Formats: sequence, C-alpha cells, structure tokens
Amino acid sequence: MNRDNNRMMLELERMRRSINRDTIAAHIGDLTLAEIEPVVKMVADVRAAYIKSVFELATQCEGVPSAEQIVTLREHRMAFFELVDAANAIETAISRGYVGAESAACD
Repeated sequence: MNRDNNRMMLELERMRRSINRDTIAAHIGDLTLAEIEPVVKMVADVRAAYIKSVFELATQCEGVPSAEQIVTLREHRMAFFELVDAANAIETAISRGYVGAESAACD
C-alpha cells in the first residue's frame, strides 16, 4: 500500500474510533463492571437453559425429536447466540475504547 493510502487508512481508523466513541457514549455513556455484570449473568443463564434443553430433549424423546421439540431447542439456541453476540459487542466496544473508564482518553 502506498504512503497516501496508509495515511488515509490511519485517518479512517481515527475517524471510526471517534464516531463510535461519541455515538455510543451519547446512547449509553461509560460502563462499569457492576453495570455489565447483569449482562454476563443473563448470558450464563441463557447458555445454561440451552444446554439443559438439549439434555431434557434427550431424555424426553425416543429416537428423532419432534418438530415442536426442535423448534423449542432452536429458540433456546437463537436466544443464546443472540445474547452472546450482544455481549461480544460490549466487549469489543470496551477493548476499542468506545466505552469504559478510558473512552474519554482514546483518540
């Protein structure tokens, strides 16, 4: 990549960080671990429900699960993965300095 493109990429990264930091801060502000803890707990609860549902399914059916049982399992899986993705978005926002104790210091 030539020097002008490198410079543009650096500026793009700075702009992205600044816009994300300002936008996220306007919506949620900085986060503390106490505020994040309920999210982590919720993800753990949904993970447990998903895993429990597959074990329950295995003990409730003989052979192939019914379509209704698969729908229920799918709902648990979708909830679990949706919340994992949301928790990962929070983690990414923290690691990139969009939120957290250092969000005001990242430029």
